[in-house]
Amino acid sequence: MLKSYKIAAIALLLSFAAFSWSFKEDLFQISKNLDIFASLYKEINVNYVDETNPSNLMQTSIDAMLDDLDPYTEYIPESEVEDYKLKYVSTQYGGIGASTIFIEGKLFVNEVNEGFPADKQGVLPGDQFLKINGNELKGKERGEISQLLRGPKGSSVEVLILREGSLIKKSIIRDEIRQPNVSYSGITDDHIAYIRLDKFLENSAQEVKNAALTLSKMQPKGMILDLRHNGGGILQEAVKIVNIFVDRDVLIVTQKGRNPQKTISYRTLNQPLFPKIPLVVLISGASASASEIVAGALQDLDRAIIVGQRSYGKGLVQQTFNLPYNSLVKVTVAKYFTPSGRCIQAMDYAHKNFNGETLKIADSLMTRFNTKIGRNVYDGSGIYPDVVVNSTKPSPVAISLVNKHLFFDFANNYKKNNKNIAAAANFQLTENEFNEFVSSLAGKDYAYVSTAERLIADLRAEADKDNKLPAVKSELDELKTKLVESKIMQLKSHKTEIRKMLETQIVSRYYYEKGKATQAFQYDEELNAAKILLNDSNKMMAILRGEGEYKTIGSPVKTMAAAVDIDQ
Repeated sequence: MLKSYKIAAIALLLSFAAFSWSFKEDLFQISKNLDIFASLYKEINVNYVDETNPSNLMQTSIDAMLDDLDPYTEYIPESEVEDYKLKYVSTQYGGIGASTIFIEGKLFVNEVNEGFPADKQGVLPGDQFLKINGNELKGKERGEISQLLRGPKGSSVEVLILREGSLIKKSIIRDEIRQPNVSYSGITDDHIAYIRLDKFLENSAQEVKNAALTLSKMQPKGMILDLRHNGGGILQEAVKIVNIFVDRDVLIVTQKGRNPQKTISYRTLNQPLFPKIPLVVLISGASASASEIVAGALQDLDRAIIVGQRSYGKGLVQQTFNLPYNSLVKVTVAKYFTPSGRCIQAMDYAHKNFNGETLKIADSLMTRFNTKIGRNVYDGSGIYPDVVVNSTKPSPVAISLVNKHLFFDFANNYKKNNKNIAAAANFQLTENEFNEFVSSLAGKDYAYVSTAERLIADLRAEADKDNKLPAVKSELDELKTKLVESKIMQLKSHKTEIRKMLETQIVSRYYYEKGKATQAFQYDEELNAAKILLNDSNKMMAILRGEGEYKTIGSPVKTMAAAVDIDQ
């Protein structure tokens, strides 16, 4: 036994010695190349034939260096630090509580937050901002406008608004704007607790905990945690959220980096609040990072059933470091691994093809792991749901209507002409109202270029190159005309999809963000699948025990025979 300890100690010392040597070699290379770069940078700025901008040159060099790594490693100059903190760290800022959009170079109010200064002062979606504190907005970037609207709580901002041809001046007292991590929570019609978590910023775990405690007073038969379209955030918040449902001192995630100091295991610290409540987690293709930690841990521990689509596959951990002159750099320092030992990173940023493109990790390289009870799960491609609900890809015509803000215009006019509507949970457009929307598009550009039209354009170009266009021009023109006519018909063929999107815009004018959530429940297939599961305890147990088809989750079928087994 003593001999084995000595061998282990020697091995450990050798590994530290190797790392120390490698670290010193890295420091030498860094110092050497910094000297070269500094000299090059100076000579270019001093001697180049034309005038140079030192700041732009440096930004270009930084961007080029980071572009070769991964999209999550980024430099944040001082001017962008506040926006960075709002996006990745904090959920609060001083402002008026209104979101804006640019339409044809003009700035309009898109939505207002219920109960915040803009709402209290009667600012409405569709209002056009002309001036902020006397500053003309024409030609200004979004960042500049955000800085004009934001300021300390209690300070005043003067806005000049154009509404239906009339100029309106408003003085709005800024307040502390809190963008909650939990955008909605409530009890469904069949007595199931539902919590939607949009991001993992500061206090997200506490918000989930508070919502769960409030809903638990109604004694729900189960709980749904909605992580769809949640791009993630703070890793520690994800661990705390899992701890709400999982026992104390359980491994949730391990991050492993090249630097041993970045290798950290995160375990639950507290007794769970709801260790037994039946739990379903909803995910989508846009659920990433911390969302995948929560979903992956609950799946590996056989604590929850995952419903929806395969998640994004971001298994990388970032850390922010301070730089001179109040700037920051966010660096990918490690990969994270779920309790079963799998890393769900889908893109291999360390290796690129001959075109310099990043490729997905091949199915043949995926490895099999086991959940706590022995179900088969796989690494390398996000979190695969236990129950798949296929998503519907938005149609080109619907995307065009959104991008050209035609839902936005109709919703504003609808609010102007209709003082009240039905409760958000029951609101639907009538047939006549939908037809009014279709009629409102007459003479408006909602065109988009279909795949068929692109092929026709390519064919026309090739025919022109070969001097054969005159021979086929009339046929191509006729075909293009028929395709344009078919677009009009697509408004009716995609009626259900377009109607849902339009109803969401309209409901937000009356019932704000929460109203949008409850109205959308009518059409939510993933939510419906979750409710069916929570009303069928036998099915829930069969999935969690890995019975029959539920023994294997997300197998790369084409390479099943070649998969490497890792039983833990």
